[in-house]
Order: sequence, then structure tokens, then C-alpha cells
Amino acid sequence: MKAFGYTKNTKTLTASSIQAIELDTPTATGHDLLIEVNAISVNPVDTKIRANVAPEQGYKVLGWDGVGVVKAVGESVSLFNVGDRVFYAGDLSRQGSNAQFQLVDERIVGRAPKTLTDAQAAALPLTSITAYEMLFDRLQVPKNKQNTQQSMLVIGAAGGVGSILVQLAKQLTGLNVVGTASREQSVAWLKELGADHVLDHSKNLNEQRKELGLAEFDYVIGLTHTDQYQDQIVECIKPQGKFALIDDPTSFDILKFKRKCISVHWEFMFTRSLYTTADITSQHTLLNEISELIDSGTLKTTLGQNLGPINAANLYKAHQILESHTSRGKLVLEGFEA
Repeated sequence: MKAFGYTKNTKTLTASSIQAIELDTPTATGHDLLIEVNAISVNPVDTKIRANVAPEQGYKVLGWDGVGVVKAVGESVSLFNVGDRVFYAGDLSRQGSNAQFQLVDERIVGRAPKTLTDAQAAALPLTSITAYEMLFDRLQVPKNKQNTQQSMLVIGAAGGVGSILVQLAKQLTGLNVVGTASREQSVAWLKELGADHVLDHSKNLNEQRKELGLAEFDYVIGLTHTDQYQDQIVECIKPQGKFALIDDPTSFDILKFKRKCISVHWEFMFTRSLYTTADITSQHTLLNEISELIDSGTLKTTLGQNLGPINAANLYKAHQILESHTSRGKLVLEGFEA
């Protein structure tokens, strides 16, 4: 089968960073599904792994978002059948979705939305799991549309995770949702997704909050550059508020949160699959819920740009865009060239 990955990790993106690799098609056993991959999306985690993780098997296949069809199942599979159309984000410790066929544990796979194309559906799994777990598992925001007295600030809200997080917060909770963005098209995108207000993260966030007459936020979510915004976060969050983050700040002084008794929550969507936690099947359940919300019209895909077929050149382009921090929504590739 065709696959795309690397044989040596490279911090600087070069033409050799992503290569075509020919591999044997794997065999499904246990809880695994063998999935024929139709579409993928590329996430910041792809660039981080490519830059920092040396391949253990002589090569590393990237990709942590996929849509495809189940071609074979392991002997312990009970949630899916051959022929089912599925979507998933995969497991950080296994070979990824930048391949014609991939093994994925059924417990972290959902049924793909019926109303979306493969490309549209590929934009959703990783960011949906991250956003859902952050809101409802880590921060424990109530799914209550009547709770209109509380508010949330999402820093870096126009990217992949923010684009679905804003929708989930607006559609499933009563929170007043405030996002941050600096480019005009990103501001328009967030308003289209339902954000009540959009702040410019190139300016002081707390001063803008005051200018709008907004109270301190009950929840703040940091999706990017948390180290740069930490002091502003402390200023604009309520005493006894909750802060959650997903990025990897170069410095992070948790003592700054002590005076206001702010709780800190880290979200990492691969934890359940890496450690096969007792609640690993919750990712299967939440992906099915996301699929139902899409098909009912409650949520919409966060596809930003379809870069074309799955090949080394287009994957290189996707890494370039992500490392320039200019993407809006998700970057998707679809179909393997003959």
C-alpha cells in the first residue's frame, strides 16, 4: 500500500521531510478495524511529531484524522461491521492515516456523518474530541442552555479546535462565548460560527473586555501561545474560575493562578488511547454524538481548505501552512492518486 511519512525527523521542513513509502497492508486483530482511508486532515500535531519524534520502525507515517470504510475487523470487534463508513483521530503511538489502509481501535472510532462528504468529515475528529473533552470532561461545563449568566474566553479561536469549540459551546451550553482573532477574515469566521464577541489578541485582552462592558470570564481556554497571554488570563478570569489549555508553553508559572484560586486543566485527546483508559470508549460515543449533531444541522464542518489528493507535495504544503500559523479552519486532503 502507499503511505507518506519520514525516515528521519526534521525540525526544518524540507522536500525530504515527507516521503512516499511502500508498506504491506496490515492485518486487523483484537479490537482493531482495518480502514481504507478516503480523506485526511493535517493538524499541528503532525508538524510537532515530524520535528521532534524519531521513527521507531525505520519510518513514521503521520496523520491523526481520517475518514474511510471498514474493510476488515479483529476478532474482538463489536461496534462496527465491514462496509461501515467511519471517522476517527487515531492513536499517537501507532502509524497514522497518511496511508491507504490503517489499523484503528474501534473504541476511538465513530460513524461518519451521513450529510458530509469525506473531505468535510475528515476536518472534524481530532478537533471535535479535543474541544468536547475540554468543555465537558476537563472544565465540566454544564450542558444547560438556560445557564446564560456565565462566560468563556477562547484564545486563538479561529483555528481547528477553536472552530468546533465555539460551536459546541454555543449550541450545547448557555455560555456567552468570546473568541480572539486578529485578521479580518478570522473575525468574520468566528462570528459566523456564533461567537458573541471577538477580541483582537494582538492587543490587551483585559482592556478590550472592559471596553465592551463584559464581566470577568468564568472560563478561559488557551489554544495557542499560552506563555504570552498568561498574565492577561490571570487579569481577565474570575476568582475561582477555570483555565484550560492544549498547547506546550515554553514557560508556565502556575503560582500566578494561586491568588484567584484558579484551577488549571490540561487537555490531551490522545491520553485515553495511549493508556487504554477504562473510559476509552467515551471517544467512540462522543464522535457518534458529533456525527448526530452534524446530521441534525446543529454543528457544521470546520473544513477551511481542500488541498487536493493525498501525496507528498500536498502534505508538504499543509505543513507549510500550519507552521506559518495562518490557517483558518482545517486543512484536508482527499483520495490517493493511482
